[in-house]
Amino acid sequence: MADPSSYRPRPGEIPDSPGVYRFRDEHRRVIYVGKAKSLRQRLANYFQDLANLHPRTRTMVTTAASVEWTVVSTEVEALQLEYSWIKEYDPRFNVKYRDDKSYPYLAVTMNEEFPRVQVMRGQKKKGVRYFGPYGHAWAIRDTVDLLLRVFPVRTCSAGVFKNAARTGRPCLLGYIGKCSAPCVGRITPDDHWDLADEFCDFMAGRTGTYLRRLERQMAEAAEEMEYERAARLRDDIGALKKAMEKSAVVLADATDADLIAVAEDELEAAVQIFHVRGGRVRGQRGWVTDKVEEITTGALVEHALQQLYGEERGDTVPKEVLVPALPDPVEPVQQWLTERRGSGVSLRIPQRGDKKALMETVQRNAQQALVLHKTKRASDLTTRSRALEEIAEALDLDSAPLRIECYDISHLQGDDVVASMVVFEDGLARKSEYRRFQIKGFEGQDDVRSMHEVITRRFRRYLAEKEKTGEWADGEGLTDGDRPTTGADAAENGAAPTDGGPVPTDGRPALTHGPALAEEPAPAPTDGPALKDDDGRPKRFAYPPQLVVVDGGQPQVAAAQRALDDLGIDDIAVCGLAKRLEEVWLPREDDPVVLPRTSEGLYLLQRVRDEAHRFAITYQRAKRAKRFRSSPLDDVPGLGETRKQALIKHFGSVKKLRSATIDQICEVPGIGRKTAETVAVALARATPAAPAVNTATGEIMDDDDGAPETTADAPGEPVSAGTPDERRGQER
Repeated sequence: MADPSSYRPRPGEIPDSPGVYRFRDEHRRVIYVGKAKSLRQRLANYFQDLANLHPRTRTMVTTAASVEWTVVSTEVEALQLEYSWIKEYDPRFNVKYRDDKSYPYLAVTMNEEFPRVQVMRGQKKKGVRYFGPYGHAWAIRDTVDLLLRVFPVRTCSAGVFKNAARTGRPCLLGYIGKCSAPCVGRITPDDHWDLADEFCDFMAGRTGTYLRRLERQMAEAAEEMEYERAARLRDDIGALKKAMEKSAVVLADATDADLIAVAEDELEAAVQIFHVRGGRVRGQRGWVTDKVEEITTGALVEHALQQLYGEERGDTVPKEVLVPALPDPVEPVQQWLTERRGSGVSLRIPQRGDKKALMETVQRNAQQALVLHKTKRASDLTTRSRALEEIAEALDLDSAPLRIECYDISHLQGDDVVASMVVFEDGLARKSEYRRFQIKGFEGQDDVRSMHEVITRRFRRYLAEKEKTGEWADGEGLTDGDRPTTGADAAENGAAPTDGGPVPTDGRPALTHGPALAEEPAPAPTDGPALKDDDGRPKRFAYPPQLVVVDGGQPQVAAAQRALDDLGIDDIAVCGLAKRLEEVWLPREDDPVVLPRTSEGLYLLQRVRDEAHRFAITYQRAKRAKRFRSSPLDDVPGLGETRKQALIKHFGSVKKLRSATIDQICEVPGIGRKTAETVAVALARATPAAPAVNTATGEIMDDDDGAPETTADAPGEPVSAGTPDERRGQER
């Protein structure tokens, strides 16, 4: 790991002008390419205190061993050179969209003497007109089959064309009128080229001219009583309209535009592009990229524009490009697009109307593409196997950790402190095994102490289950002090979460029987220690993990290991994943384990950690919301939700209900005298909540309007917690 100060340029050596810079590693490989309006100012940002740099930027500058730059005249030239160098060097720390060469295009080879219409994939070739991309090749063939009635352009291969020219007989399409048969001289090369050019114009969206011309010719043929020709023209018009109907009108003003949307999380980003020509969606494509550098949405858009138009010229660059966020600065990018098109290009964010609605559709497609990408990556058997093997190798484990448990602590400024336990078996989430905990051993905010308490409680239960199943020898087992209590462990004894995924019925993890990473869960054993309760439900804490992951760094890892040591458990590995630098910490180690950024093992650990964080914060928010929506009626035994609502509806508020007599309470439908007495006693014992105060006027707000006695900005959010953005920042 290099020290950036060892290769920092001397003061005044870097020019204060636009340019492109390259960071190289010790092997002279280019690892990052960037552009700048001022090279001096931009490069100075990389050589500041490492603690002030973004974690990914810090990794880049410590990996690099040298930096060099090239001065250019304008920012547009810098943009072009940056794109060229990224294509040439493929630097590891730059955003690289996974190429979409699998998308099929409708291509017209205008660089040949007799242009050919065909389906093409892969790199674009000079002199070939492309339309699309399309989702499926059959969609192109259906469109071409309709258009060949009107534009009988050659579609055959070079071999078929030469064979027909040699024999003097055209292929079948030439006989049925779907090819002008240039192979046998039925049409001159110039006329066939013009026919192909008209085909391209129609595919580019200029449809009105040809439809009007055919309608005029059909009318003339009918007037001259050439009914067969008129009927043929009528069928041609129908074919063109049918081809147009395959793509619905999305923009009424017949705009030519490309719409680009970005969906992203902390690790990856998905880009979706809709190509609209003549107001109709003519093509769609998408990319996914790993975010290996600190990057904004605007910068992602800029890289997408480079990928999209870096090899394009002329009309393939539309007049209008709609994006979710503008690059900073936007002027060089807009000028670069204008130069590539040869005329003005509008780069903007849609604000209203059809274009904004269509952008929302593109955004939904991008979000779905990102979810689908993550699902495919997570469910791939080979990938999961490799991820577990990488984790085992990095942490020096005896075998792959087929069951991983991850723990996270969540709170809001020290209140409602909770913890989560999520389980991944064979690299997949097993949501029926998720558990949640309330921290009750102490008051206040202490993540390290909370982690120790949670790990202790969870594995006390594991030891208790081992003792019940007879796995302990005589004389061994738990002491009275080690046995779990019912008060503190109430949370983990609750029902399994219902916020996602089916609940397996086998009650047993797939890792205990059968081959590792089996596609189907292993069958439950028919002998040996019972792994289910008397009622047939799976035991809650009977299965030990091979690896415990905690969300945090050295302190949290040390607390988890100390909890296991106190319980005498020495066969379960522990590690922590620090979110800031994505470093893996091990107990009693001063330095972290750094997994490669492209490691599937790191990706799995990140997914486990993020799921634990999601589950913890969901529980914490629900718990807080329940506390702020609480009512004195909640403590009345035997009073269900329906009758509570009936009481509030009848009296209008808890305050009025508190002042009502028992006879008045009995007037509510469904409330008997005994229940009314219980309600009256419970409300008399409950301390009234402090009245709400209008902070602007100092006026005490009465609750006669039926509002609950505890107020909140929104369900579950306290008034004093600040704005939604502030609350999110306070949550852990």
